[in-house]
Amino acid sequence: MNKNELRKIYKQKRKDLSFESIENLQKSIYNQIYNFDFSKVQNIHIFLPIEKQKEINTYPIVSYLRSINKNIIISKSDFSNATLTHYFFEEDTILVINQYGIPEPENALEINVKEIDLVFVPLLISDEKKYRVGYGKGFYDRFLSDCKTTVQTIGLNFFAPITSINNLNEFDVPLDKVIYPEVE
Repeated sequence: MNKNELRKIYKQKRKDLSFESIENLQKSIYNQIYNFDFSKVQNIHIFLPIEKQKEINTYPIVSYLRSINKNIIISKSDFSNATLTHYFFEEDTILVINQYGIPEPENALEINVKEIDLVFVPLLISDEKKYRVGYGKGFYDRFLSDCKTTVQTIGLNFFAPITSINNLNEFDVPLDKVIYPEVE
């Protein structure tokens, strides 16, 4: 299937998830993250959830990463050119919800994209080669292509990867790892 078809299907699948299902799926994702070796990374970029899109609640991950003394980085979106600017997310950082429901920092120190060691990437679905389908604006593909070549990328998803995405292009950046709930 192509990205537009997959985007429509997986937005609906996520929308159809019950609160209880989401809680259970997230527990599996959190456990995998809590068992991940973060010893070689310090500056970790993470997306904050768009609640109306039923995105994975990343705040428990943020709390965990802070507890192991990692620097957390979040972004502000510029929809005029589909780019992200990156900021340290401190405990006293004020968050403002933008017009698209994205929590963004208001009073934070900017960080150069080349200083980021690991990026948690939002997605709707991925394939077995770790390519992803997002919302279709290209924010993360642009962002990841600007990162240093050694940056680690981890996609977070409620759904297991599909076999393949039909219409990949030269701007699509594969992830290093995709974390999704383990089947029990």
